[in-house]
Amino acid sequence: MSSSGSDGDAGVRFGSLTLDAFLERVASREPAPGGGVVAAVAVAGAAGLAAMAARFSDQLAGAADLAKQADALRARADQLADDDARAYGAVLAAYRRDDEDAESRRNAIREALSQATDVPLALVACAREVGQVAMTLADTGNPNLRGDAVTAVLLADAAARSATYLVRCNVRLGGLDDDRLERAERCCHELAAAVRAVQS
Repeated sequence: MSSSGSDGDAGVRFGSLTLDAFLERVASREPAPGGGVVAAVAVAGAAGLAAMAARFSDQLAGAADLAKQADALRARADQLADDDARAYGAVLAAYRRDDEDAESRRNAIREALSQATDVPLALVACAREVGQVAMTLADTGNPNLRGDAVTAVLLADAAARSATYLVRCNVRLGGLDDDRLERAERCCHELAAAVRAVQS
């Protein structure tokens, strides 16, 4: 399961923390914020870089639209960081249940893991979109910002791989029989192709 939140962090807005405070929380002896939250923050950072590259690409038709798209994706990733923490808090709560009926507890855990799987899956899709925007800017945007755009592609790719792994963990732990892992892997493969292209 993704180590991305705890019951105590369910109400925290990670985007409202200072960078130092956020990193202190990551490094602390607490389960939150963990991999899912950090991956989401990486996607948000990649989207921010893409937005900046777009705003410096005055010569590119549609640059303003790309900047707006990147801004929306950054807000989406920021929200997913908080969603991940809440979803993982629900998983922890399910594991802590002390039901007399073992089957009831197993079902609660499975349901919590299923809901928790949706967040990293959404993050993979968000990362793919960020990578696509950044790829466009790396190819046709302001060449002076190519390094930032390529960094955005690489960050999005790393976050997508991480989120896909978290999907895999949840699917296996919950014995979930659906196509969410396959969907995450398809997004990852698409983004990996962009990475190979941008580095060629």
